[in-house]
Amino acid sequence: TWHLKKIPQIVSERTFSLDSPKFEAKTKLELNSVCGIECQRKLPVPSLSDLKDLLSYETIFENGTRTLTEVNVLGPVLDPVGNTTTQRSLRKKRQIYGTDSRFSIYDKRFMTNFPFNTAVKISTGCSGVLISPKHVLTAAHCLHDGKDYVKGSKRLRVGLMKTKSRGDGRKRKGAKRNGMPSFQWTRVKSSHIPKGWFKGVSEDIALDYDYAVLELKRPHKRKYMELGISPTIKMMPRSMIHFSGFDNDRSGQLVYRFCSISDESNDLLYQYCDAEPGSTGSGVYLRLKEPNKKQWKRKIIAVYSGHQWVDVNGEQQDYNVAVRITPLKYAQICFWLHGNDGNCTQG
Repeated sequence: TWHLKKIPQIVSERTFSLDSPKFEAKTKLELNSVCGIECQRKLPVPSLSDLKDLLSYETIFENGTRTLTEVNVLGPVLDPVGNTTTQRSLRKKRQIYGTDSRFSIYDKRFMTNFPFNTAVKISTGCSGVLISPKHVLTAAHCLHDGKDYVKGSKRLRVGLMKTKSRGDGRKRKGAKRNGMPSFQWTRVKSSHIPKGWFKGVSEDIALDYDYAVLELKRPHKRKYMELGISPTIKMMPRSMIHFSGFDNDRSGQLVYRFCSISDESNDLLYQYCDAEPGSTGSGVYLRLKEPNKKQWKRKIIAVYSGHQWVDVNGEQQDYNVAVRITPLKYAQICFWLHGNDGNCTQG
């Protein structure tokens, strides 16, 4: 069951204008030298002052201007998981390992209907998910490498899936035959990235803050996926998660997968879902029952960050990781969606 939680409040304190970025970074769909499971266990719990710094955010606008907004955190700041207790099994290379368990979605009835139609393509080569009539959730590294914005983010676009209808007449450029999706591209009006993602705030890239929200220039009219608070592994049915994206090795196809969570930290979910670059930024969701109702509901509880290599006891090991939506992140993303905290008290 989805459990309602009282959400901390994120409130804006001051906004500053920053110099326009250079937009010279290269898009990296696989990150190296990040804090892994053992490293995460040793991290100190951030203080309220640290949280205010980490959750402050940059906004980049389509004309290249940039601002920094400092925030305050009000209300309860709860530890969602506590110390990780799941035993870690030996890590193996797991982008695709053994039998490929991914499903390519071909049927138009599935492709253009909920929940698969909430998956979108980001023009920098990533995926994302619709979380409001005009907002997309994706990974921060799809826009920014920790030091600068990536080249393609200056004119960022989001591709919403569509299939050619019989009445379209002449075949549009980019449309696929045999039911493969084409994309309706929409310009991005602005993008928000938490300050915790930027190097200089932490010594290394912090996967905990690898998420971003894009505001579309024009709203869409399709059903979107609501946000939810990431429960612990024990509270997930069979510890099972799901997500869909546009993997690079299956060009033009929407790829769906599901798998069990193997391990968790306060901010990350470690799993072995089969995935390839291109699916990074996908919305990870669960299907649970609504409180006091018989209806099932899907909600986004994490952002797929991708396949990661890390140093573990002096050796390079790898895993697939997703950034979980904690109460604090829920409050921040909700604030970005609504422009105030009034609609974000319950998650």
